Amino acid sequence: MTKSILPTIPDEIIINKIYLIREQKVMIDRDLAELYGVETKRLKEAVKRNIDRFPEDFMFEMTKEEFEIWRSQIATSKSDMIGLRYAPFCFTEQGVTMLSCVLNSKRAIDVNIKVIRIFTKMRIMLSTHQEILKKFEQVDSKLSFHDDQFMLLFEYIKQFEEAKQQQLEQANRKKIGYRKSGE
Repeated sequence: MTKSILPTIPDEIIINKIYLIREQKVMIDRDLAELYGVETKRLKEAVKRNIDRFPEDFMFEMTKEEFEIWRSQIATSKSDMIGLRYAPFCFTEQGVTMLSCVLNSKRAIDVNIKVIRIFTKMRIMLSTHQEILKKFEQVDSKLSFHDDQFMLLFEYIKQFEEAKQQQLEQANRKKIGYRKSGE
């Protein structure tokens, strides 16, 4: 088994390069080019030469509107803006896998393995969060039911206290009317 040449890239760096565009988790061409150690221009050329390998669910180009929104959402310095003149290609998890096949270098394979593992971890985390969310919803519905029961109980106690207060006021009220002798 050959040793990976990229064990030093922290997961957080790759995770921070995954964006949600068109309700899909994607990585953009310039970030992948940086990870693969190639120029963005060369990466795009390789994709265009092998465009049949990249159907729309593997890779798409941002629209002008998506590009402007995306640019405004990421913090970019002037040096970052240099590579952002054109709308980037966005690669889904399957597109990243196909990209490593097209580039076919040891570095591309190592980066691809790391990226796919991160995508998998993210999927597992989302699945776990969905399960936790379902549990919270179940607890919330039970608490809502109990809240209603408590509110009803408090209303009964309030009515009971009001009735008790009326009885006490009646008992302590000064009696009026005729008195019989001896009272």
